[in-house]
Amino acid sequence: MKGVLTWSALLAVPCGELDCAADGWGRLSHRADAARDRIDQQILTGLRETQEGEAVDAALARLRRLARNFQYAYTETGLVRTALNSLAHEVRTHQKSVREALGEAESLKFTVHANGSVSYPAREGLIADNPLPGGKTVDAGGFPDLMSPSGTLTPPNPHAAAAQDIADRIARAVALAADADVRYASILRELKAEDSLDVPDSTWTDAAADMASVREAARAYLNDHIPYQASAAERKKWWAGLSQELRDEYLATYPDIIGNLDGIPALVRDAANRDSLQLLIGKLAVLDGGEAAEKLEALRLIDQQLQAPLKPGDPPMYLLGIGDEGNGRAIVAYGNPDASKNVAAYVPGLNTSLDAEFISNDLKRARDMAIAVRNIDKSSSAIAWLGYDAPQAPDMLASFDVAGSGRANEGGRSFGDFMEGMSVTSGGEDPHITAIGHSYGSVAVGSAAQQRGGIPGVDDIVIVGSPGIGVDHAQDLGVEAGHVFVGAAKNDVVTKSPSKVQAAANAVGFVLGGPELSRVMGDIADPGGDDVWFGKDPASEAFGARRFPVADGPTLVQDWSFGAHSQYFDPELDPASAGSIALIAAGQSKRVKVEEFR
Repeated sequence: MKGVLTWSALLAVPCGELDCAADGWGRLSHRADAARDRIDQQILTGLRETQEGEAVDAALARLRRLARNFQYAYTETGLVRTALNSLAHEVRTHQKSVREALGEAESLKFTVHANGSVSYPAREGLIADNPLPGGKTVDAGGFPDLMSPSGTLTPPNPHAAAAQDIADRIARAVALAADADVRYASILRELKAEDSLDVPDSTWTDAAADMASVREAARAYLNDHIPYQASAAERKKWWAGLSQELRDEYLATYPDIIGNLDGIPALVRDAANRDSLQLLIGKLAVLDGGEAAEKLEALRLIDQQLQAPLKPGDPPMYLLGIGDEGNGRAIVAYGNPDASKNVAAYVPGLNTSLDAEFISNDLKRARDMAIAVRNIDKSSSAIAWLGYDAPQAPDMLASFDVAGSGRANEGGRSFGDFMEGMSVTSGGEDPHITAIGHSYGSVAVGSAAQQRGGIPGVDDIVIVGSPGIGVDHAQDLGVEAGHVFVGAAKNDVVTKSPSKVQAAANAVGFVLGGPELSRVMGDIADPGGDDVWFGKDPASEAFGARRFPVADGPTLVQDWSFGAHSQYFDPELDPASAGSIALIAAGQSKRVKVEEFR
């Protein structure tokens, strides 16, 4: 909009042309996305399967680079489309305000001038032959004139206030439209690519800044309609009711929101999070070391796994959540949960965060579990869920004491929301769902189970390496009798953590009389010997779960680590435990062998 904007010029703005331009950029975004998908799903796969050698390796590297370029083009062109659509939305809103003001002026026989001022007619007064003066013109921001030409005070013409209101509304609409013009012009000027075929991390950093600008401008157009506070079922309905154009705009402009919104289909979340992953890498790449460096390493490892070719028998990988808040967030599925008859979600525990160990340990556990379950039933998916801040401390009891059950309660609420989302987006009529908690993650699962209605959709609960889960009886976890399972290794010290009362008694006894009195006072504090830090020992008879066999694992003296605490899912180190978990996750818990309680 050139020159000084007037109300007539505002009404003449051709929003349809903005729509057409947005559609054109949308088509470019679609083509870039389709090209990236073709490279990833067809060309790269075909080359890997049919060719080998240095030349092929070089070609694969160039193709991956090209796919990354297309991904960047998809993001930036999508942002241009959203900016244009949002501008058109704002302009139409302000045009509507002007038209409504003009309509009101016409009905009152007012005259609206080209500069936005408004003239109004005279009106009969309360006293005969004493009309209230009219024929005056008011400008925006003025006040009704109460003085007559002779300088005497006169009652105001009611038309004056109405004319003033109309002038103010027109002026406000014109000012807001002019502001939108300046804002979007600045945003669109920034949406440009570098003159290079490379898309380094710094380019994604710029893309994140571009996205933030467009999101702020498009708040009323897109963000205000996202159902943040709705249930998973309502979110699913909202997404299903959107046009494809709006879905594309949300994915391009709010990938981090859509990718982490429970109730959105898994394939959509995966697509959104793959784009969000690149933006996060760009964001963290410019930060200095420490925690940011650890998260960045983990994000790059996830990116590598997502791009790696699938080997025979490998389950496909889906990124259902990603973020850098707190200790980091990552939700990774092996197998599409929406298309599976069996879904198992695993919650990790003590000292878990978004770092390289999460990739090598927790994602491996979920992948191993998925492979084992799919060997029983192909229609299965296993998920590693890092959606909360697990306690971080080298001293186990100190960590539990500091964290208490607070983090588990927060994690439990988030895990319950996630599982509700999985249950409503499932394409099957009634999928078999298993919740698995390891270490402090079992406390989070226990907390989720105690929420009203339990964990949505869950049929079986598996607890391994647990310091207690916040309840004293399996029947309090909201699933049918016989559907709570526990694995506790003989040498897993976490499963033998003393209760809080017992730990305090041990400490007092040690101070007063040394190790012997410490043991005696500890036994007095826990006469049944079946209490642990967060309640009743899940492996005890009093708790009432079904205990399956697991390997003893190494002692602390043998490996000076928590090895026995970490091998429940390992098909090589503990095939009995891993096999039992797979049977339960596949809905065949009747085949699981049980062993004696502690």
